[in-house]
Amino acid sequence: MGKRPHHPKRGSLAFMPRVRAPRAIAHVRAWPAEASLRLQGFVGYKAGMTQVFMIDDRKGSLTSGQEICVPATVIETSPLVICSIRLYGSTAHGFNTLTEVWVGDLPKDLSRTINVPKKYDYQKALAEAEALVKEGKVEDVRVVACTQPRLTSMPRKKPDIVEVRVGGTAIVERWNYCKGLLGKQVSAGDTFKDGEYIDALAITKGKGFQGPVKRWGIKILPRKQDDGSRQVGTLGPWKPARIMWTVPGPGQMGYNQRTEFNKRILKLGKEGKEVTPSGGFLRYGPIRSDYVLLAGSVPGPTKRLVHLRQAIRPPSGIPTSPPSITHISTISQQGA
Repeated sequence: MGKRPHHPKRGSLAFMPRVRAPRAIAHVRAWPAEASLRLQGFVGYKAGMTQVFMIDDRKGSLTSGQEICVPATVIETSPLVICSIRLYGSTAHGFNTLTEVWVGDLPKDLSRTINVPKKYDYQKALAEAEALVKEGKVEDVRVVACTQPRLTSMPRKKPDIVEVRVGGTAIVERWNYCKGLLGKQVSAGDTFKDGEYIDALAITKGKGFQGPVKRWGIKILPRKQDDGSRQVGTLGPWKPARIMWTVPGPGQMGYNQRTEFNKRILKLGKEGKEVTPSGGFLRYGPIRSDYVLLAGSVPGPTKRLVHLRQAIRPPSGIPTSPPSITHISTISQQGA
């Protein structure tokens, strides 16, 4: 008998179940243990991609010290407004919200997203939170921030609300740091620095209900197949008498949460003209606010909210200094 042919499975099971995300904003399920006192994440809107010419500073690279062309993603990061401080306590089932302290003067557009209370006792909420911190019941400190889409090219007024963890070791220091940020605006430059490696979390482009050929990449059967050619050849064995979850089948494709690890920040800029192509980005427009230039691609379509998180497992032997950029392409993407 001949050698059995090698036939790897088509489609990765690592992403199962492939279900729709509950909303268009990625949910950060884990945060790195950081000793420095700072916000561990930021959010921005994906504008598009461009080309960056830079000096290769990777040790051991074949092109080390030479000029290389790198594809890069532009994310418009308007300043975030810190709306509240959220304190968490530990339970048998994980973290549980103990209390929240909201700022008295909330942004005007926030009422488009949530029901803003007409009467709120800020001093009372602050005193309750202070008591919980002194009693040692607080296990984690995070802030709730909202975006400002009016400052960007996004065709919307409704802000997005996100939760960001505050790094540090002592709860009291993190609490005092958050009190200083409450009600203020924070930029991406206050959170990250040039050359730093971060993680990008976003919801991918949705493709709706698709068959197994497009969803899993299975082989199209011969044309004389009775039941159809764009389907799986077998649903599995007779026993167990059920269809196993590993069998490729039709269903939802895309609109899943995905995480890209270790994306390098090439530049943190404030002048959008530096990266805006002639005529603006396709289906987005010009960069009007701060921006983050990331090496490589990022999940999601244009205008998708991308959550940038401090790298949870940074690689070793990486360059620590900011990259040396020689040119950023601003060639028109309109085909002119």
